Amino acid sequence: MNAVNRRIVLASRPHGEPKPENFRLEEVPVPEIGPGQILLRTRWLSLDPYMRGRMSDAKSYATPVQIGDPITAEVVGEVVASKNPDIPVGELRTAFAGWQEYFVTDGKGTRRVDPEAAPPSTALGVLGMPGMTAYTGLLNIGQPKPGETVVVAAAAGPVGSLVGQIARLKGARAVGIAGGPDKCRYLTEELGFDAAVDHRGPDLPGALAAACPKGIDVYFENVGGAVFAAVMPLLNPFARIPVCGLVSAYNATEAPPGPDRLPALMRSVLTNRLHIQGFIVWDFADQAETFRREVGDWIRAGKVRYREDVVEGLEKTPEAFIGLLKGRNFGKLVVHIA
Repeated sequence: MNAVNRRIVLASRPHGEPKPENFRLEEVPVPEIGPGQILLRTRWLSLDPYMRGRMSDAKSYATPVQIGDPITAEVVGEVVASKNPDIPVGELRTAFAGWQEYFVTDGKGTRRVDPEAAPPSTALGVLGMPGMTAYTGLLNIGQPKPGETVVVAAAAGPVGSLVGQIARLKGARAVGIAGGPDKCRYLTEELGFDAAVDHRGPDLPGALAAACPKGIDVYFENVGGAVFAAVMPLLNPFARIPVCGLVSAYNATEAPPGPDRLPALMRSVLTNRLHIQGFIVWDFADQAETFRREVGDWIRAGKVRYREDVVEGLEKTPEAFIGLLKGRNFGKLVVHIA
């Protein structure tokens, strides 16, 4: 092929908030495919908070991105060339191709996307990794029961918005914490949350307490920081806390100011017999088909709704990602590459 592969690589490791100079747009030849391989042309690219951790070389659950390599990301790509008899040209497939336009793979770890069943971009959102994070974390760890109060942070994002809707489907009361009045109205007026609290408001602890008069039975943690500080005094005995993200700390370069809050947390863990469990979505990989089937049914029945924030063009990816970590997106953030 004569086409050029445009890709965005890690130029330097961010210290604190990522900056444009931490990324570099390159043009390299499109790789050739060998026997059993396919060439994917990226059509949709997912942007997610976990990518900030991959830009650091600190010890974590996954290997960091190396300097000069494309940033890790899942995409929906079109098969434009194939030497794999099981994967035809023209098919859409998910793959962890990274921030680039072309990717060669043998097909292992990819998944066919049916454009007739749902818009292809949903394979990166409500029917993809973020949706599965919400589904498996809430149902396996949170285990909401009818009449209980479920609180979720970053509630207008792709994970939090589904957590709240599933909580309602299970008979629980859903309270979302989000940034700004528009996102809060979206939660209650469009997604059916019972209450929404603006974490940018003047009195987050007081507003959250008013929204949770019977305390909190399940808190789905995406944020940490001041949000968790407001949640902790409201946790009921035997509350469950699935921890899937701590986005408030992803750009931190030092410990937060103020008193050491660990003793108070551990006292609450003991006296309230709290169940706090961190998880990575692939801990529940065997539930993927069940998740896609059940959530797909809910979407088709109108019981679950979703929102996407679409950015056009690979070159806009760094700017969009920097904004994601500041809460600028409204819904699942995806990059469309024509």
